[in-house]
Amino acid sequence: MIDLSTTYLGLALNNPLVPSSSPLSRSLDPVLRLEDAGAAAIVMYSLFEEDVRQEEAMLDRFLLHPETFGESSGHLPQGASYQSKLDQYLEQVQLLKSRLSIPVIASLNGTALDGWVELGQELQAAGADALELNAWFMASDPDLSGAVLEQRYIELLHALKAVVTVPIAMKLSPFFSSLPHFVRQAEQAGAAGVSLFNRFFQPDIDLATLSVVDRVQLSTSADTLLTMRWIAVLRGRTGLSLAATGGVHTGEDALKMLLAGADVVHMASALLRGGPPALTRVLTEMREWLETHEYESVSQLKGSMSQQNAPNPSAFARAAYVNALNTFVPPEGVRY
Repeated sequence: MIDLSTTYLGLALNNPLVPSSSPLSRSLDPVLRLEDAGAAAIVMYSLFEEDVRQEEAMLDRFLLHPETFGESSGHLPQGASYQSKLDQYLEQVQLLKSRLSIPVIASLNGTALDGWVELGQELQAAGADALELNAWFMASDPDLSGAVLEQRYIELLHALKAVVTVPIAMKLSPFFSSLPHFVRQAEQAGAAGVSLFNRFFQPDIDLATLSVVDRVQLSTSADTLLTMRWIAVLRGRTGLSLAATGGVHTGEDALKMLLAGADVVHMASALLRGGPPALTRVLTEMREWLETHEYESVSQLKGSMSQQNAPNPSAFARAAYVNALNTFVPPEGVRY
């Protein structure tokens, strides 16, 4: 019997497959089905800083300082009965913890220090086994340096670590000038792990209406390559847990991430497309491959193709880029 167990953020997991932050965790039934399908843990949908702050401003405007007249006041929510998005999130954490036997990881998405320390405490009190801190800021100001922005993330991590005892994973974007250096800073600041990479939905332009529109673009297996490369580079250079996220749709995708050095593999788009059976399928494909290739455990596999352990370490470096361009062969029948 293949031992699929792994460890992530100090949590012992039955296997490396973890549904990542997505709308599926907003309801109990889909999460129960994911657990039945083999999910080893669940990362909840993100609680966004913008939503919390906007709602706080609305409550202050309409409940604490109402400027209404006559019957219009009857259309306002009653303070005692109104349930905020934060209340709903905390209740969902408690509900999932009461019904699941797998770890529940709460997800915070924000960059400001104000309020997020207190929020982290509330999520821990609600029962979250760990926190995933999705600290991303759209740096469009040319006067804002990368170093200043990175320091903002580290300060937020420091502030959270000062008040919570549950492990914290930082979900990072690929937009760092020196990712290994930032990961080292995060480790020194008390992070327990990093999740690579946050996948952003990019705005599009509708040519018919000449308007900017938001489109949900689910990942494909090709999206795994950037993550796989950086997981391979980081493996052995940091003591942090490594989560690979983005583009895992098949057992082969998951196995490549583990070979590169990931401790767990996050899945979202595949589950949104195929539901919980997609997770069972990936788990089955992984087990069959491991048996065929005579592996006894995931631990034996993990990191064996990282940059430090690969037969050709330069394959993960700049030399691979040069070699790929120099050896490219045009498709048959195409003339340049």
